[in-house]
Amino acid sequence: MRATLRWAQADFRAHRGEALFVVLASAGVIASLLLAGALFGYAANPWQRVFNQSHGAHIWLHTRAGADTDALSGVDGVAALSGPYRTTATTVESRGARAGVTLRAAPVEPPQTGRPLVGAGSWLTAPDEGSGSGTGAGVGSVVLETSVARALWAEPGDTVRVTGPDGAPHLLRVSGTADAAEPRYQPGGAAGIGWVLPATLEEIARGDTGQSVGLRLEDPGDTDFIVQRAVTVLGADRVAEVTKWQQARADAGGDDRLLGAMFAVFGLGALLAAALAASGAIAARVRAQLRDIAVLKAIGFTPGQVARGFLVQHLVFALLGVALGTTAIALLGARIPGRIGEAAAVWQDLPGHTALMIGIPVGAVLLIAASTGLSAWRAGRVPPVPVARAALPTAAPMTALGKRALGVRVPPALVLGWRAAFPRRGRTLVPVARLALPLVLITVALVSWSTLDQFRSRPAHMGLAAALTVRAEQPAGPSDAELEKTLAAVPDIEAVHPGAEMAALVPGQTGTITLRGLGTARQPYPSAVVEGRAVAGPDEAVAGQGLLDLLGVRVGDWVRMTVGGRPQILHLVGRTIEPDSGGRVITTTLDALRERDPRLRPAYHALVLREGADPRAVSAALATAAGATLEVRETPNPADRLEPARGVIGALIAVLALIGLIELLTLIGTGVRDRGRDLLALKAIGLTPRQIGAMIVTAAGLTALAAALVGTAVGLLSGTWLVDTQGASSGIGAGIAQTPPLPVLLTVIAGAVLGAVAAAALPATRTARRRLADSLSETL
Repeated sequence: MRATLRWAQADFRAHRGEALFVVLASAGVIASLLLAGALFGYAANPWQRVFNQSHGAHIWLHTRAGADTDALSGVDGVAALSGPYRTTATTVESRGARAGVTLRAAPVEPPQTGRPLVGAGSWLTAPDEGSGSGTGAGVGSVVLETSVARALWAEPGDTVRVTGPDGAPHLLRVSGTADAAEPRYQPGGAAGIGWVLPATLEEIARGDTGQSVGLRLEDPGDTDFIVQRAVTVLGADRVAEVTKWQQARADAGGDDRLLGAMFAVFGLGALLAAALAASGAIAARVRAQLRDIAVLKAIGFTPGQVARGFLVQHLVFALLGVALGTTAIALLGARIPGRIGEAAAVWQDLPGHTALMIGIPVGAVLLIAASTGLSAWRAGRVPPVPVARAALPTAAPMTALGKRALGVRVPPALVLGWRAAFPRRGRTLVPVARLALPLVLITVALVSWSTLDQFRSRPAHMGLAAALTVRAEQPAGPSDAELEKTLAAVPDIEAVHPGAEMAALVPGQTGTITLRGLGTARQPYPSAVVEGRAVAGPDEAVAGQGLLDLLGVRVGDWVRMTVGGRPQILHLVGRTIEPDSGGRVITTTLDALRERDPRLRPAYHALVLREGADPRAVSAALATAAGATLEVRETPNPADRLEPARGVIGALIAVLALIGLIELLTLIGTGVRDRGRDLLALKAIGLTPRQIGAMIVTAAGLTALAAALVGTAVGLLSGTWLVDTQGASSGIGAGIAQTPPLPVLLTVIAGAVLGAVAAAALPATRTARRRLADSLSETL
């Protein structure tokens, strides 16, 4: 054992550069995996992230005015209070859209517990501290919760109209938008939240107000018990509503599952790529010491001693690299600029942080130990006669095509670089496959990015042809024909489709689905049909993937359902991309529904806008044309729920690029070392140092080009399949995957090649200037 340790120490002194590379490669892999874990936690659990950042309250009690909320601070288990804040229920209008909002009086300094996280604009400021008039900067300004602002198309600087309990209108300027760990606004359901200064609330509501107080608990598991204690302290007649943190988390649960499924695939792929990069770096170092192994065995070392020496040595390197990478992320991760640094900072407070900070390094050490053990076992089998390996060819013989290319004055660097990059089938496939794996994952990420962009840029192709829906608020308002005429006269509205929705019982009456009548026989709604055809005749319908899976039917079948006690039989002629209701929607024309109920009137009108039209401007024009008789809403877009994924996908691409760079450096170093004898022969026949360097760079570039072509091709197929599979499982339906534009794919390929050329430039220069000697060190 003593001899083994002495040899390991001597080997470290003789090969410090290689040892340093192994340590840094291990550290880079660990840092990449930890950053990937931080990104996944940041994106896949948005509610928890907001809750931790805002030091959120576990319980919100909405009480009547006059309740003694100060007594709640003495309840056992309550760690901190947020508020109490005076509140009032209002209606907020902007650009024709209308939403119920509970205004909450808040101080100039945001509270420490239950603090709204301002994402755009600024927080409320006192009248004498802002620029301009008091109405614009302090009194008369409002901060809207993000979901409310999105429903109202309101941005910082916009002016909204607020109607208080007395019916009097007030104009408020939106100073900012903020996130809160509370239930989000739901059209027709839960009211949204807005924050104003106390003086503004007094002006809007006078004395007609309630109270809201938030309770942060010492143990979240005691929520139900603390609610009972709080209601007892305040009095049941004083408590109007209770909101618990479980409700808010469940409200965002769909986003968590969807994002979690999306990034779980990337996480497994990144782990595999990082494992290959780490094992490749270790295997490369073992191969670099074949001469030393042969000498050791010649002087009496047993195969077991050689294997133990390599195992101990590389385990020490792995532990150093893992400790270095983990420490760097723990101390400096939050200082990385951009979304990566923000994710690393927030990750420390998210659930599972400690488990991943321990599990990823421990798993990496075990993986490296397994890889080192395999490489050490191979090292133990190295024969003690090095000349036997020198007799083996290190590259494929020159082919007839190569000889002909040299004969027609093709640059030798190109011909020899091709020969070095693709020597034999087995030796070519392994490095190309290892380098292609990160590029496959990068391409899959780009497919996800392009799919999200498609929901924004071409919503009609994703089942969102109608950008706006309009509902008449007064039942005795204009007739359907008059309303459609008024809507069609508004500029930038291309088509007006009357519609109605109702719940229908499925065969067997074991569940309900959504039956939608949209458009007429003369002007059917432009549904996004991806299988079959659109509705063209009576009793025809199209359905989403969720409905087909629920009923176990296919395109071409007839479906019988019950609506209001009456049967409705429809012929399914197509499958559409259906983002609503988990895809459990069947859509026909309004005329088909009127055959069952001739008195059926449209409940709303779906508006298809001209290409390039701004929905906000159209909504404002509708409010002007129809006054306050219409309620205008924007069609919900699934991309809104997946917005956090954009920045994370970009950061994930950077992490995968780092893993690919580590793999690339390993392959370049291995290739230069393995071709040492070939370079000696080439120099002996007259190749200049510049030509030798160009050959090494060309070989690296060609290997990267082959890996990039394979990686992008496989990534496109895999990404399309994964996105469509996720779409089908969520009920939206397959057919939503969009491939990245050709210039983006060419940029990925060019970036991989240029990166390989840049990474090979320094090793090529050093190798070309080195004086090669026909010795044992160059022939093994």
